[in-house]
Amino acid sequence: MLSLISLQGFAETPAHPSFQALVDATESDGTLVPPPGTYAGPVTITTPITIDGQGSVTIDAGGTGSVITLKTNGATLKNLRLTNSGESHNTIDSGVQVRGDFNVIKDNVIDDALFGVDLQQSKNNIVRGNRISSKPLELGVRGDAIRLWYSFNNKITDNIIRNSRDTVVWYSRDNLIARNDARGGRYSLHFMYAQYNEVVDNHYENNSVGIFIMYSDGVHLKNNYIAHATGATGMGIGFKETSDVVVSGNRILYCATGLYLDVSPFQPDTINRIENNLIAYSGIGVLFLNDWTGNHLTGNSFKGNITQVAVSGGGKTANRNLWQANYWDDYEGFDIDRDQVGDKPYELFSYADRIWMDVPSAQFFKGSPVLEVMDFLERLAPFTQPNMLVRDEQPRMSTAASTLTMETLVPMAAGDADSIDESESPSEQAEQAFDAYKALRESLGR
Repeated sequence: MLSLISLQGFAETPAHPSFQALVDATESDGTLVPPPGTYAGPVTITTPITIDGQGSVTIDAGGTGSVITLKTNGATLKNLRLTNSGESHNTIDSGVQVRGDFNVIKDNVIDDALFGVDLQQSKNNIVRGNRISSKPLELGVRGDAIRLWYSFNNKITDNIIRNSRDTVVWYSRDNLIARNDARGGRYSLHFMYAQYNEVVDNHYENNSVGIFIMYSDGVHLKNNYIAHATGATGMGIGFKETSDVVVSGNRILYCATGLYLDVSPFQPDTINRIENNLIAYSGIGVLFLNDWTGNHLTGNSFKGNITQVAVSGGGKTANRNLWQANYWDDYEGFDIDRDQVGDKPYELFSYADRIWMDVPSAQFFKGSPVLEVMDFLERLAPFTQPNMLVRDEQPRMSTAASTLTMETLVPMAAGDADSIDESESPSEQAEQAFDAYKALRESLGR
């Protein structure tokens, strides 16, 4: 009986000292450097203080709530390990919940936390250099590594994310997302009703989807590396009713679908600019859900894709969009004058019996010898008139050449190729093309 009482008393003793007590004892605008060790959370911070764990302090929430909740402006959390949050999606149990402005969360390890860093109605915060992972749950019920909700002008940079669910930016604008490395999740980055965000130099690999943009205009995606987005819905970059997007300098490799476009651009008189990207070694390079218009694809390189361009959903062509100065590794033409531009247009056709397009379950066999032979026979002796999917009037002869002459492109609408006067010299055409493109860019405020 005595031993049982003593064990019960021991169980009631807190395993770790309270970190909240240290926070409460720190004056506003002060700096807290705790002694090395493990401390008990959860912790709520309501004054602008700096906490520096110097790489030797762990805060353990004990499986309840969020490890740290910031209800202040101007606080800094750095060099801490934040672990063992609760498991409630309703309360968004996180490593750090941010409910203020001008806070800095940097160089922390956030693990065994359902959500990583959650920002709600918060602006001008910095989330930098953190290493974030979720709880060991099924992918769909993990929390998001970084979550922005109605949050503006934040900088999310240089974080390493492993085995979380998504990074989401919802109803948020003017945020910078740069140089993050995310792997082993679902959506590397997911926008919803989020305008004018910039996504630069990120590394997204082995996630179900690279970047998906829904109802979010004015997003810029530049120089990102997206690879191995595979599976039934795997795609590098997807667009859903999204306008005025700039997709430039990205490398999209080994994905089920490189680019996916669904009713984009959505706003009238807008253009999505897809320029200077490498789209390679994927099942489908670019997939249009229908024969929409308003996308300018210029200076891109399409290399090693099983199918370069496809149109589903009853659509017949992707040629209502502008295709110009792209490199196509299946181009069957010559460059007799050696100007790095093909002597005849690149043309891609679709044929009637593309079984993998009409029967979704047949996509499992896409790329197999049987389907490839059937496609070859249909091209050899088609039963019906094929549909022209793509016509690129100025196909480049190399991946390097596709990015060197962007300033001399003619911004003609798809289908206007026949209106070009071929009697003009190449130098006269180039001069006119440059003037027209410059005028268009200036009129759009670019």
